[in-house]
Amino acid sequence: MENLQVVYEDNHIIVVVKPQNIPTQEDESKDRDMLTIIKEYIKEKENKPGNVFVGLVHRLDRPTGGVMVFAKTSKAASRLSTQIAEGIFHKKYLAVVLGKPKEKRAKLIHFLKKNPRTNTVQVVPELETGAKRAELEYNIIEAKEKASLVEVNLFTGRSHQIRVQMKTIGCPIYGDVKYGGDKLAKGHNLALWAYELKFQHPTTKENMTFKVYPPEDKTPWNVFNLDLVK
Repeated sequence: MENLQVVYEDNHIIVVVKPQNIPTQEDESKDRDMLTIIKEYIKEKENKPGNVFVGLVHRLDRPTGGVMVFAKTSKAASRLSTQIAEGIFHKKYLAVVLGKPKEKRAKLIHFLKKNPRTNTVQVVPELETGAKRAELEYNIIEAKEKASLVEVNLFTGRSHQIRVQMKTIGCPIYGDVKYGGDKLAKGHNLALWAYELKFQHPTTKENMTFKVYPPEDKTPWNVFNLDLVK
């Protein structure tokens, strides 16, 4: 079994680190996915017969790594999903983008539409059929000559959202082959990492915060001072 990195676990939830390039759930590739890995981990650890329930309440794109929470009961899954709908489930990301955004901190609002045939997302007019509002706020943590480390606070969870919105302001994410961020980065992973999760525990209502930083020894993270991230 894969070496699953568990950050926190109780009877209701399990918080783990999703490695990059592993699907959140089974896709057309049929590659190993997080949902299956966690089910197998719980089945073995708790010696459970039959099917194990693991609720998927949020996703990360396959090339994105970072911290995720999964529900171990249907009640926990329902309550976490409600928190997402009500905007009290918060995710923050770190990204290395090419160039430097014009403003140090800004809120970006676009309308996005996915093309299922090409599995790409583009910015479209607000009134176009299928357009979905996408909102985020970024903050430049550190800027170098050719790239910048930014923190991204996500307010909506659209497919490829951060990747498309940063590309739209002329700063695609380092290593992003789909959206033009691979000019300096042939062969490197996408430099996008979900580093912070905040939510209420589904049963105790305790406010919980989990932080997991990207691999500091890997390019391009090793160029920046991650200690500057609060």
